[in-house]
Amino acid sequence: MKPEISRRRLLAGVAGAVGLVGISDVSGGRTFPAGLRAVGTNRVRAGDTGGTRSRVTATLRPRPVTVDLGGPHVTTWGYADDLPGPLIRARAGDTLRVELVNGLPTDTSVHWHGIALPNNMDGVPGLTQPPIRPGCRYTYEFPLPHPGTYFYHPHSGVQLDRALYGVLIVDDPQEAGRYDHEWIVVLDDWIDGTGRTPDDALAALRETGGHADMQGMDPAGAHGEGAEPDSHHDEGPDTSGHGGPASAGHGDMGGMEMMTSPLLGGAGDVSYPHHLVNGRVPAAPRVFRARPGERARVRIINAGSDTAYRVALAGHRLTVTHTDGFPVHPVDTDALLLGMGERVDVMVELGDGVFPLIADAEGKTGRGLALVRTGSGATPPADVRLTELEGRVLDTATLHAAGSVRLVDRRPDRVHRLELGGSMNPYRWTINGATFHDADPLLVEQGERVRLEFVNRSEMFHPMHLHGHTFALTGGGARKDTVVVVPHQSVSVDFDAGNPGLWMVHCHNAYHAETGMMATLAYRA
Repeated sequence: MKPEISRRRLLAGVAGAVGLVGISDVSGGRTFPAGLRAVGTNRVRAGDTGGTRSRVTATLRPRPVTVDLGGPHVTTWGYADDLPGPLIRARAGDTLRVELVNGLPTDTSVHWHGIALPNNMDGVPGLTQPPIRPGCRYTYEFPLPHPGTYFYHPHSGVQLDRALYGVLIVDDPQEAGRYDHEWIVVLDDWIDGTGRTPDDALAALRETGGHADMQGMDPAGAHGEGAEPDSHHDEGPDTSGHGGPASAGHGDMGGMEMMTSPLLGGAGDVSYPHHLVNGRVPAAPRVFRARPGERARVRIINAGSDTAYRVALAGHRLTVTHTDGFPVHPVDTDALLLGMGERVDVMVELGDGVFPLIADAEGKTGRGLALVRTGSGATPPADVRLTELEGRVLDTATLHAAGSVRLVDRRPDRVHRLELGGSMNPYRWTINGATFHDADPLLVEQGERVRLEFVNRSEMFHPMHLHGHTFALTGGGARKDTVVVVPHQSVSVDFDAGNPGLWMVHCHNAYHAETGMMATLAYRA
């Protein structure tokens, strides 16, 4: 994800669109046209959550490491010698100060996924900061306005598809915490150090038109463009009663695997040898321990780059309480579906025994596995079949915001339509027919209610992520920062423009973003 390549086009597009000339501001080694809010001030004050309490500090040292995945040892780039990276924890209202020391052989950055922070702390090289060169240091410092489950990762190329990610938990000082355990569950698809790197996978996709790592491609083989999408997700799709992973479509294309998801359509572009839960393969799972009858809050993060996961806990129903950090009206479900970049919090009352926590790679071959152990019993096999995966599968876009965080009803002042398209050959992904190299910015003004209409004209699903803001799905939907848009469907979301700057809107499939599916949302002065 390298936005610096579009700098000239972005500045020309903004200046032309708003009738501005000249250069007024230089920030992070980057110039911006006069009248453009290049570096914003966080409009959500710490006092909104009880006032600033303290400054929390941390240091991240990205570097080459060897990681034990529970048997396979892989050479990769990481923040630590284990996965996920260091847990950063603070309270809403605190200020977070993180120093990054770059021990990598290339440039890097850190994006604080889901946080409404000042624009110059957003971690996008070439747009909000200079790239952090090898051997250099960079300090991020910003207030944490909202409690919730977040994570951090680079916004540089496909570095996310290595071990460069970690969890950021922002606690609510007013929350009662009516549970006995809190467990953090991070899902990831893994390729690095297995004979290929993420950069190798990206090069193969570009060179062969996606055929080298084909999954979820339409049988026509070449183009992602499709028919006129239908309206989707205002109330959300009915995902209950669908078959489990065994019902996914399979096909053969000259020895290359082609799979589709019954819920998402296309299932991604890269075949992964491993799917991890908290950095472990199913043969050596992480174990969460408790007693029968206790309650656990489980924070689940999909840190994958190309894979959605269908998640279930054997013998249990999950009560979803939060999505992307914000509370929702609680909903019980057998399983849930998470696109890349999405997070959910669930509550579960634990039974007696040993229970597999499964994350099936939606529409792909493979799964992640952890164990919940509350009593005696044999460890179930990694390929155990869960009836919960074939029951009601909840799509987070069907959730509704709790009253405390519901966006006030208001007609939008501005509407931007983002048509999502692309092709497998050449491997190219677009917004409104253009890759990020050539895209015009999406202009907004401070104080506006803005509607984004995501219209998917491709055969692939796209988890669309907005930086620096949370939006609400129209019709009283959940407050989120990442939402999945399935093939030939549309999703409308609203947000209040209250955090000036230059912000990314992009697909959180790292390979789609890196090959063009990004745009810039730009505030006018």
